[in-house]
Amino acid sequence: MTEIQAVARKWGDSLAIIIPNDVVKAHNIKPQDKITVIIPKMIDLSDLAGKFSTKKTAQQIKDEMRSGW
Repeated sequence: MTEIQAVARKWGDSLAIIIPNDVVKAHNIKPQDKITVIIPKMIDLSDLAGKFSTKKTAQQIKDEMRSGW
């Protein structure tokens, strides 16, 4: 399985993504081939900035994340 990031672009009344050429070659994808695309939408969490309060510093939180809690 190959994971790529792509930007959806307007194509008529639809949206389209472009599969990079190296992925096309690696998987031998040809026109009219059926492929499965799994779409996990990226969630924008920027509106949460400043709403999280804790007594720990950002460095302490990062250190805990790195250590696996």
